[in-house]
Amino acid sequence: MSRGRRFDVIVVGVGAMGSAACHHLAGRGRRVLGLERFDIPHSMGSSHGVTRIIRMAYFEDPSYVPLLARAYRLWRELEAEAGERLLVISGGIDAAPEGHEVFQGSLASCRMHGLEHEVLTGAEVGERFPGYRLPDDHMAVYQPDGGYLLSERCVVAHVLAAQRQGAEIHARERVVGWDVGAAGVEVVTTRGEYRADRLVITAGAWSGGLVGAIGGLAVPERQVLAWFQPTRPELFAPDRFPIFNVEVDAGHFYGFPIETIPGFKVGLYHHLGEEVDPDHMDREPNAADEAPLRDFTERHFPEAAGPTMALKTCLFTNSPDEHFIIDLHPDSDRVVVAAGFSGHGFKFSSLVGEILADLAIDGETRHDIGLLRISRFRRGTGAAH
Repeated sequence: MSRGRRFDVIVVGVGAMGSAACHHLAGRGRRVLGLERFDIPHSMGSSHGVTRIIRMAYFEDPSYVPLLARAYRLWRELEAEAGERLLVISGGIDAAPEGHEVFQGSLASCRMHGLEHEVLTGAEVGERFPGYRLPDDHMAVYQPDGGYLLSERCVVAHVLAAQRQGAEIHARERVVGWDVGAAGVEVVTTRGEYRADRLVITAGAWSGGLVGAIGGLAVPERQVLAWFQPTRPELFAPDRFPIFNVEVDAGHFYGFPIETIPGFKVGLYHHLGEEVDPDHMDREPNAADEAPLRDFTERHFPEAAGPTMALKTCLFTNSPDEHFIIDLHPDSDRVVVAAGFSGHGFKFSSLVGEILADLAIDGETRHDIGLLRISRFRRGTGAAH
């Protein structure tokens, strides 16, 4: 049992965001302790399943694009430091009926920020990339900088970099409580007690239980991913198949070329709409989980709809507006919170680590995070209380 050991910063949760925060804080000479309740990496949260999309054309809001430009640079720096491939460029497709936000928002982001792009009809996408069979009424933005990150390897690379810079990382050590006093922050875990000047909480689906100020604002949701063996695997190789976001009548789907697992990977945003307790959710995928993913694949990627290779559950943690929550705690500037990444946060984690280090050390950041502040939920509605 460790008692009273002192650090400059304690990071709670060493997944995508926490591992990056440990790296950036240790890189600035801080004495860092990272605490993770599961393994590093693990399959209990939001960062497993081999790959995560990264894209510059951002239909969610064009203000994310400058943040993405920095995230891409930081991923390339981490790749160089790690000496391994972490980011794969395959191009990206955002497709939907012409008036839908997935197409219009992606196009607006490209135009506003001068991103290289092409506008294609659904038929033209299929001619260019024969694995696709999009509906005739769909329009698509093709942006060549899209691709994917090897998610577990990214977490490991950030942790290894942090450890080389002197950070201390503990797995299988759950935080059971924390408190802020005049002398700093005290954190109590299942293995000991620690003190620090600052605390960073990046606990994913468990954040709401650790931070009362975001209770109800970071809601865990069960998500399921499928991998299907293509009948023509050459059509789904990374050099021939862009990652995608596609809106159809059945919902908003996303997918990847073949990588590591021998199959085409596909997911449905807000899969079956199941809000869950992450400690008691059903983690075994079933036939009802697979059905919408297979139906979509059979309709729109028919050469990918072979035998099932894998099914995996993971978690989204959704904010009310599906934008991230990154801010100082409203009651203490010693505590920094990052949560509610709503199924589209992983690609930003290299940058989120930098922002969290800024906030923990300086109380502010040069990056524009106005869209992401906790205070947006307090205006008018009182939703953050």
